[in-house]
Amino acid sequence: MFALVDCNNFYASCERVFNPALRLRPVVVLSNNDGCIIARSEEAKALGIQMGMPEFKCRPLLKQHEVAVFSSNYALYGDMSSRVMMTLAAIAPEIEVYSIDEAFLDMTSFARFDLTEYGRLIRRTVRQHTGIPVCVGMAPTKTLAKIANRLAKKNPHYQGVCVLASHAEIQAALERTKVEDIWGIGRQWSKVLQAKRIESAADLAAAPAAWVQKHLHIVGARIQAELLGKSCLPMELVRPAKQSICTSRSFGRIVTDLEELQQAVATFAGKCAVKLRKENSLASLLTVFIATSPFDESCKRYWGTRTASLPYPTSDSVAILQAAQTMLDGIFRAGMSYKKAGVIVSGIVPQASCSTTLSLFAEEAPAAPERDGRIMQVMDAINKRYGSGAVRLAAENSESWKPHQERLSARYTTQWDDIIEVKLK
Repeated sequence: MFALVDCNNFYASCERVFNPALRLRPVVVLSNNDGCIIARSEEAKALGIQMGMPEFKCRPLLKQHEVAVFSSNYALYGDMSSRVMMTLAAIAPEIEVYSIDEAFLDMTSFARFDLTEYGRLIRRTVRQHTGIPVCVGMAPTKTLAKIANRLAKKNPHYQGVCVLASHAEIQAALERTKVEDIWGIGRQWSKVLQAKRIESAADLAAAPAAWVQKHLHIVGARIQAELLGKSCLPMELVRPAKQSICTSRSFGRIVTDLEELQQAVATFAGKCAVKLRKENSLASLLTVFIATSPFDESCKRYWGTRTASLPYPTSDSVAILQAAQTMLDGIFRAGMSYKKAGVIVSGIVPQASCSTTLSLFAEEAPAAPERDGRIMQVMDAINKRYGSGAVRLAAENSESWKPHQERLSARYTTQWDDIIEVKLK
């Protein structure tokens, strides 16, 4: 048996944890630059506010119903996610963190328990320890656990916990699930299935296996097998190594000056390097891109990108930053109104298995990896102790081009100055 634990309206729930006045009030969270709505409380959903809707289009509705609107507070959400996952890890012997607000638990050894009651225990424990409400779905496969979780969320009858154990329970759940709501069935595949009058998960489970494999390939065949109760997706206890890492932002205002773009690209390159070191990995390829706004009809549109090999695999901030700056100089066009930039590192290899390879034609030898590694270790240790950005490269600067965050809440759990103080009179 697998359990899928999914946080309810996660971003909105995080905002409510430290502000009890929001508990019965509609809450929405906006995307970068306060653009579109990316999270809604149940009260906001009841008002007809759609996911992905631009904030300016529903501003009258938000004002009319006194909806609490927040900018994305990723520092808060990331820390609250860690607290939820640590709580779940103490409840089940094996956990697979699937996303920032979802995790699979291995419930195989819990056969002697009443799984519905244990699911309720999970809900109570997570709510008590973190303040975040969750729903729990349990079933013999991950795909069925996804369906069970969806039923637990959508149907109040389940009170947040749905267990699909018997054949009759599974069949009834499949009949109630639309084919487009199956985990792994995207928009294109759902069109193919609906054209063949396969409308529900039960229809897909009953479809000829040869036809499913022919049209949906091996992935579709695995989904069908999972719907039939045959587990094809084991627990991933160790997250696969990342193949690439991207750091990019949309600017809060138009940027035309090369110096400001250099600051942005330097900041993104530094963040990519930090992420590489956290992964104990090195990158051998670097991509830099800059772009104008695709929605502004009044200005010229431009997308500039360049990819190059690094002299040797590295996670050194200085080396990556210097290469990124050189590539930026090659794609920058004066007179353009830039709205976005980003840095991507790829060709990632484990640090432990990589030895430095020198170029036969290099103009100058790379700095000693041991020295670079020690410098980066000291830099990371200081930032870990005193906060991100306490020590950074001089070229990094996020003040001039930072995104709009006019409704940003406090970083209650990661910033000393924002910790709530309780004063007794």
